[in-house]
Amino acid sequence: MTYRSPSLSDIVATLEVDRVDELRFVATQLDNPAHHIVGGHIAGQALMAASRTAPGRVPHSVHVYYVRAGDARHPVHIDVDVARDGGTLSTRQITARQNGQILLEALASFSTPVESLDYQQPIPDVPEPESLLPVQEQLAAYADEFGGHWVRRQPFDLRYVDAPPRLALDQSEPSPRIRMWWRPAEPVRKDEVLGCCLLTYLSGTTMLETALAMRRATPLSTFNALIDHALWFHRPIDLSDWVLSDQSSPSGIAGRGLATSTMYNRAGQLVCVATQELYFGKGRG
Repeated sequence: MTYRSPSLSDIVATLEVDRVDELRFVATQLDNPAHHIVGGHIAGQALMAASRTAPGRVPHSVHVYYVRAGDARHPVHIDVDVARDGGTLSTRQITARQNGQILLEALASFSTPVESLDYQQPIPDVPEPESLLPVQEQLAAYADEFGGHWVRRQPFDLRYVDAPPRLALDQSEPSPRIRMWWRPAEPVRKDEVLGCCLLTYLSGTTMLETALAMRRATPLSTFNALIDHALWFHRPIDLSDWVLSDQSSPSGIAGRGLATSTMYNRAGQLVCVATQELYFGKGRG
């Protein structure tokens, strides 16, 4: 049976975690054939829960450790601890549990606006997204593989500057860099916190491609699991327009792969920097 990716509406709806009381939340998961909780999704839910406890402040960073896998057929309980509320910064500790077992531990920091020096490294020189084919057209030659997995409809429109992992398999050398334009496949309301949570979700599902490409693999050909995940949010993201994600894998060692992503808006402004480490092996780490 062909698996249907969750729609963007599904993702947004489940990022809106249910509040039990001031510091406790329940998060509905998105089921899939493996019943595996998607790391970027639960991390986005944890960030949303923490944001609800820091009104008037927006996320500027989140650092996540994935402790164990969970079952996407059941909800996850999220507890938030108010570690600190200062004049400018607020810190929250977040723990996600299922059946009493810890799935995720995270720290998130929130800030009020501050006037200060503003600088960044420039956006890479890449083609405009309108000049690039949608990923489904790029991978049309592989439409018969895995029940149409490569050409399925996705919650985000993706336009690759460099070869995506399946296409890279047929190239002579792996690409150490994958630059990709993306934007939501459906309209999304303007909300800075929701934008940060969607960035967390997306980075958790696309950054791994660089580490996979270096291993001459795809997400379907090798076991992989997120170990940790960190994001720094620099500017509010405009979810009505394209975002460039400049992704690379600077290191792979001891069964782990490190991946990074630097994201820019169409105006060339830096909106987010993210990193994650993945475990590759024959089974759970």
